[in-house]
Amino acid sequence: MSSEWRMLLLGDVYEYCSGLSKPRSEFGSGHPFLGFKDVFYNSAVPKVLNELVKSTQQEQNRCSIKRGDLFLTRTSETMDELGMSSVALKDYPNATFNGFTKRLRPKSSDVIAPEYARYYFRSTHFRQSVNAMSTMSTRASLNNEILDRLQVVLPPLKEQQCIGYLLATLDDKIELNRKTNETLEAMAKALFKSWFVDFDPVRAKAEGRTTGLPAEISDLFPDSFDDSELGEIPSGWRVGCLSDCCEITMGQSPPGDTYNEDGHGLPFYQGKTDFGFRFPGRRVYCSSPTRQAFIGATLISVRAPVGSANIAREVCSIGRGVAALKSRQSADSFIYYLIGTLQGVFESYNSEGTVFGAINGKDLASIQVVAPSTEATAAFNSQCLPMDESIQSNTLETEHLTTIRDTLLPKLISGEIRIPDAEKMLEAVGV
Repeated sequence: MSSEWRMLLLGDVYEYCSGLSKPRSEFGSGHPFLGFKDVFYNSAVPKVLNELVKSTQQEQNRCSIKRGDLFLTRTSETMDELGMSSVALKDYPNATFNGFTKRLRPKSSDVIAPEYARYYFRSTHFRQSVNAMSTMSTRASLNNEILDRLQVVLPPLKEQQCIGYLLATLDDKIELNRKTNETLEAMAKALFKSWFVDFDPVRAKAEGRTTGLPAEISDLFPDSFDDSELGEIPSGWRVGCLSDCCEITMGQSPPGDTYNEDGHGLPFYQGKTDFGFRFPGRRVYCSSPTRQAFIGATLISVRAPVGSANIAREVCSIGRGVAALKSRQSADSFIYYLIGTLQGVFESYNSEGTVFGAINGKDLASIQVVAPSTEATAAFNSQCLPMDESIQSNTLETEHLTTIRDTLLPKLISGEIRIPDAEKMLEAVGV
């Protein structure tokens, strides 16, 4: 640590305040409210607080939110969720905050920069200090006495501001990628719904209207409907089973002694925690895979929650909680978006009264779907494949930027890497 760095007790830098505890009936209208999840999931307080609570002027004065305020989760069911931080980068008029969090307000504006606090209190260094000093009974808790024993490392104020700026630059790019991916996926989903759920091109032609599509694509759609067990469907299309559209591989878990976290073998996905993102994240590897999924396959969870989906971007091993769906055509965009329209079907398997919902291979294969013409499916894939490729490219870039940010953070805080060197690193990756 540089000789210019200071280490102060948290109580010398901040004054503490607990938030509001309100009955559920007080929520839904009133004034902005910073909730527990807002703090837990965001290093910076969201620009807009969507939750509302009925609060008095006195409560707003006592539990106000101003630029520089640091919020820490003070109670949780697990130690890992304790002491998660979020910093206000602006004032929030009339806002208050959750009673399961602590507000730490700087005693002076020239000691700690909010932009630095945003990252310092999310660092491994501080998180480890919290876990080491916290108490655990039925719930993990963080009280004023514990806070008073915690320390904060403080570079000179200007250095703090530069550290915060550099790391925020990475986060801004990461957030831009996330929003771009959301937009691209929404566009692809809207196109799939228009063509294969609402049958907009067919409906337009049947009514004598233009489809708004290029002629070569418009010609792929019929101009009338036929009755089917699923209702009206475009003439020439048919009702089939999911297995008619794709090859289905049900996962099977390998022996327990074949798992590792050292990268030996293939990434292993079991379900539940591997979903929630466009691509599953590597956590565990398997040296002797039993069932495999190949690049581009749609992965879906077959145990609660049934029907969550993402895409395999590499050859991987799949366990009992996962099925892999490989398109019978050359690209898989159609299958991924088709699964997104079947959530109503999957929901019935999540709510049949069992403790854990599940769907077996036979039931999965027999789900009825509308099977479009091969030409229409291929046209959809050609339209959406570039968007899917952009999503994957943005995701890879985000992972790289996240690694850089998480590597830089402890080194900048300790003074091991100084600002000019960090700036060169960012320039090298085009940030």
